[in-house]
Amino acid sequence: MSYICVMNLPQAFIERTRRLLGDEQYLLFEEALQTDVPVSIRPNRKKMAQAIEGEPIPWAPSGIYLNNRPTFTFDPLFHAGCYYVQEASSMFVEQVLQTYVKEPVVMLDLCAAPGGKSTLSRSVLPEGSLLVVNEVMRNRSQILAENLIKWGYPDVIVTNNDPADFTELPPLFDVILTDVPCSGEGMFRKDEVAIEEWSVDNVDVCWQRQRRILNDIWPTLKPGGLLIYSTCTFNCEENEDNVGWIARELGADVLEVPVDNAWCITGNLIDKDFPVYRFLPHRTKGEGLFLAILRKHSSTDDKTMFYAEENIVLRSKTRKMKKGKDTKGRPQPLSVPKETKGWLEGYENYLVEMKGTIAVAFPLKHVSIHTLLQEHLKVIHSGITLGEIKGKDFIPHHSLAMSIARHEEAFPQAELSYEQAIAYLRKEGLVLDASVPRGYVLVTYKQVPLGFVKNIGNRANNLYPQEWRIRSGYLPEEIRTLV
Repeated sequence: MSYICVMNLPQAFIERTRRLLGDEQYLLFEEALQTDVPVSIRPNRKKMAQAIEGEPIPWAPSGIYLNNRPTFTFDPLFHAGCYYVQEASSMFVEQVLQTYVKEPVVMLDLCAAPGGKSTLSRSVLPEGSLLVVNEVMRNRSQILAENLIKWGYPDVIVTNNDPADFTELPPLFDVILTDVPCSGEGMFRKDEVAIEEWSVDNVDVCWQRQRRILNDIWPTLKPGGLLIYSTCTFNCEENEDNVGWIARELGADVLEVPVDNAWCITGNLIDKDFPVYRFLPHRTKGEGLFLAILRKHSSTDDKTMFYAEENIVLRSKTRKMKKGKDTKGRPQPLSVPKETKGWLEGYENYLVEMKGTIAVAFPLKHVSIHTLLQEHLKVIHSGITLGEIKGKDFIPHHSLAMSIARHEEAFPQAELSYEQAIAYLRKEGLVLDASVPRGYVLVTYKQVPLGFVKNIGNRANNLYPQEWRIRSGYLPEEIRTLV
């Protein structure tokens, strides 16, 4: 039997996948790889209430298949964190969390960049939960922080660490999501580089690396806690074999998630007696996701350490923050500017402190965990960055503009046209209407905050982050926005 593949798939991949799926299913699979990837998004309902045309994603009520692909770069609402462009099958995490997480939790998304599963997780976790998101690559961790800041939730911590750095932490997390680095077979349809880099040797490197990552992070999962294991690849070494290894060697039970047969999710392909969830492009409308859910065994041998937040003395709460110097002649931290009290809803529920010249607010409920993580990890963003003292000015930060906790009446607002909004997102200067007061102003598009400017009358100084700006200097002939 001959197999024709326009994609020029590696012969070893063809043979291995054909053995896994069988001849008939493999032909359908290969044919599906030649089709376009469905476009899907997930609205941020804390920012955007408008109805969006498209087809609901059956396993993720918050997700939508779009009829056409918008020009995302030139849609101001995309930059405002009103929606996230996410592959549909990866939204199955929503089904998992809504099945098993009913009370507030502390969750870790270990390999989180660019942030699709992270923003989804924070949206569906119960109120009062804390989400820690991590990325080992420095440049990708900055993208992760950007996307979480735009999403706007205050109870998030972003770290930039190797999984091994977490090993010294106590059993801290109720849920850990490990979307582990893999051989990327599920990315073939949209990434030619993934095809070029694929090899059997790389598959072997990946499944071994995945086990090292899991072994490093396992001590930080509470007894009885949930591990969500996922890859974007098809082979059994990185999928079923690793799930079996986790259950057997680390000590866990594999859990089942209710699914509808109409979703056409594929189960275990190697006759093991535990449930797994595969999204194959010829059966489901999405890319190649593999996912399994495991619950860590409880054991009397676990050296569980409990960090009761009410029992931790926070030096930042008990110190007197006065200008001047301490008894050893060192400069004391700056005082938090008084105006911050009007900037947040429920200000009393936050610890607000100065980190150098920057004022940061973090939910009081999770301060002890925040303190612990700062001692062990490289935290690059947490809570809400309120503003920065520069000379005599206290400049509000873009994190505050994006936050869903910002007080709606804290700043005067100025609505921008589409052309003005694009200019603002390019970090160009603006001229606002004469009726707009001078000082710091929150500019909006379709009543959604885009960021701050400092209005000085004849012009408005643009405070949009330089590194986030739209770099393209032209507009496409046809612009398709979501709304």
